[in-house]
Amino acid sequence: MSACVPARADSARTKHVHPPHSPPPGGSRRFRVAGADVSAAVAVFLIALPLSLGIALATGAPLQAGLVAAAVGGIVAGRIGGCPLQVSGPAAGLTVVTADLIQRYGWRTTCAITVLAGLAQLGLGCLRVARSALAVSPAIVHGMLAGIGVTIAVAQLHIVLGGTPQSSVPDNLVALPAQLANLHPADLAVSVLTLTLLLLWPRIPGRAGQVLGRLPAALIAVAGATAVAALTGLILPKVDLPSWSSHALAALPDGPVLGLVAAVLTTTLVCSVQSLLGAVAVDKLVAARPAQAGHVKRSDLDRELLGQGAANIVSGSLGGLPVAGVAVRSSANVAAGAVSRNSTMLHGILVVIAALLLVPALELIPLASLAALVMAVGLKMVSLNHIRTVTRHREVLVYAVTTGGVVFLGVLEGVALGIAVAIGVALHRLTRTRITHHEAEGVHHVHVRGQLTFLAVPRLSRLLHQVPQGADAVVELDGSFMDHAAYETLQDWQKTHTAQGGSVDISGRRPGTRISEPAETEGCRCRPWTPWRNHQCDRPPAAPPPGTDRQATTGGTRGRSRSGPVGKGPGTASGTAAAETAAHKTTGGTTAPATGPSTPGAPGTPGTPDGPAGSARPAGGELARGISAFHRNTAPLMRRELARLAREGQQPSQLFLTCADSRVVTSMITSSGPGDLFVVRNVGNFVPLPGQESGDDSVAAAIEYAVDVLKVRSLTVCGHSGCGAMQALLGAGHAGPGDRGTPLQRWLRHGLPSLDRVHADADAGSDAADHTGSRPRPRPRPRPRLAGRGIADAAEQLCLANVVQQLEHLRAHASVARALRSGDLELHGMYFDVGEAQSYLLAQDAEGGVFELVQGIDLTA
Repeated sequence: MSACVPARADSARTKHVHPPHSPPPGGSRRFRVAGADVSAAVAVFLIALPLSLGIALATGAPLQAGLVAAAVGGIVAGRIGGCPLQVSGPAAGLTVVTADLIQRYGWRTTCAITVLAGLAQLGLGCLRVARSALAVSPAIVHGMLAGIGVTIAVAQLHIVLGGTPQSSVPDNLVALPAQLANLHPADLAVSVLTLTLLLLWPRIPGRAGQVLGRLPAALIAVAGATAVAALTGLILPKVDLPSWSSHALAALPDGPVLGLVAAVLTTTLVCSVQSLLGAVAVDKLVAARPAQAGHVKRSDLDRELLGQGAANIVSGSLGGLPVAGVAVRSSANVAAGAVSRNSTMLHGILVVIAALLLVPALELIPLASLAALVMAVGLKMVSLNHIRTVTRHREVLVYAVTTGGVVFLGVLEGVALGIAVAIGVALHRLTRTRITHHEAEGVHHVHVRGQLTFLAVPRLSRLLHQVPQGADAVVELDGSFMDHAAYETLQDWQKTHTAQGGSVDISGRRPGTRISEPAETEGCRCRPWTPWRNHQCDRPPAAPPPGTDRQATTGGTRGRSRSGPVGKGPGTASGTAAAETAAHKTTGGTTAPATGPSTPGAPGTPGTPDGPAGSARPAGGELARGISAFHRNTAPLMRRELARLAREGQQPSQLFLTCADSRVVTSMITSSGPGDLFVVRNVGNFVPLPGQESGDDSVAAAIEYAVDVLKVRSLTVCGHSGCGAMQALLGAGHAGPGDRGTPLQRWLRHGLPSLDRVHADADAGSDAADHTGSRPRPRPRPRPRLAGRGIADAAEQLCLANVVQQLEHLRAHASVARALRSGDLELHGMYFDVGEAQSYLLAQDAEGGVFELVQGIDLTA
């Protein structure tokens, strides 16, 4: 029976005591608040209280309006919103918008506009368009916030100096000289004290700073200034909270319809974008917390819009300011360890209690202190980090135009200007195509840089027809997009030019195109084999000299073959080892006899590194060809990222210690890019024990530098199949005690502990199996193994044991031991099967060491 077919109603097997997919019924569930939520709520409340009053002061609204918005934002948006840890309330980003609305329409109509904006947000949430709002360029958002910050700072500067701000930034700038000539010392002194405490409080050094730093700087700054003003008896304007009985509520909007519609759209836009971007930022902050901090669900942006809309409806109805997600309070909530939306709601309840019971204390706060606090918040909205980001992405023009538009014209006008400039910049980038033509050694090169669209077809056609009939031509496409018009133009010209006896070679980054090479590689067809678009060319092998073994000339089979013939040479255990220790070496298609003493099974038998003097392949030709391909194909893709790394320096997350074998490409098997891995390679991936006479401290120096200076978070030792160093150890290719030997033989002595480990395990196992007496034998230690299949040969067994042994050597290094004790470093063992292109990771808790195959991972989870 199909699982989808419902069972009969009287079936006993489908009888449930409680509805399926729900917990069993129990007693009444008690409401509990985690201790972390309580402490986080208190911290956020202490920040929100002075900021809410300061923002209300900056907008020209009744001061109670800031408290109403803070309470409603915490309770309503905290309960309904889709981002559990985002704190909503009166935001500095809304100050300019709200101040302008109050100037034009009055306070009660502004409240009605807030209600209508909330209804608009509810509609957007129901339409599920929250993700679309994030399509706005970050340069526009950052520019809008910077413009609002400048407007706030200039306006509040007048209050700091003891005056009254004007209605616009130009008016405030014009009136500033007169205000400077008419300073009020008391207001200025309180403002300077507030700014000083705000700046220095987080920077108190030592243990006292760690304890006192838990109190928010905003609260300390306002409280300190209030206390000094009260003790010294300064006479200056202070907070005036009228009776709640006279608090003004929303009224029917009164004004021109188009103006009111624009006001509602502006409020909706600013509230929604700021709240959605804040929710995304909170998700990043939560993800960066330690795992023990508790699991918090990711934000539901559509639900967040619904929560913000409901909060604005309630806040506007009760005579409060517009509500949006606030970055300062949200980051403080996450940093304080909040684990649920209870912290946000509890902070709102604390604001209600303060608004009802702490009125006498709040009325002691000088207005100059609140103005200084809000001015500092406005200046912080002009973020240097944001400016560097938009500069790096070449969007300074969008940022500057948006900022200037908001400052001198208004928020809605500035954002509209920013969007228009952003569209213009995008079109300019799309249509900016550079097409050049030059001749070199009889070959005509047409180089296209940028996107090839129909707008560039006239220039492309003109330059293509400058190529003479019958000439050899190369068209280099350095762009990621080609539309149909450009494609047809290029194809038609290619067919015509070829029919007239010429040749056309089209190269570029598009899949399937043939990359032109120098004359010496004529006939080569290069195929991409990695995401970096590198290539390998299949060249016809050169004819071997008479009497030369052809198998030795071609180098045998690369990669380990379990079913291949066993090597005949001493110390070899597979066909691969036999090929690697053959009597001849191949270089560029010619055979050179090996010279010097050979170590059976050693990695890279000593011999002549280059071909003989009469070799047809020029020295460095392959190197130059590879570099040329990098400059043409890969460098344009990576230049921006490498430029960033050059400016910021390296910050790798892993130290990767592996063998010098050319088949082990670390960036390929770990899918890493520049700056991700700090790689140390040596023959056999050995980690000499500290204090041993090795004649080379490079490995220990690299470990110390990576752990202590670069602060890598993980350290991996990677072995691989077909390792020549393991073959040499099995074939006694290392130097004996007291024997100097060659540098390679002396280096291989660092692998003797791994060899002893394998032999000890084998001896313990045989002793335990052969023992028949009553005297107990030591329990044999399980050998390292691969999960899912058996060990192919002795070299593979030694390679696995070597990885485990080198991890033990790592723990003996002082820097690694310190990092492990503090929990800042993880050790990993890895085995890479070259022939199968599969990687195995050492299980942390398996006895004896089990290397498990790395399975597919859902990267979207």
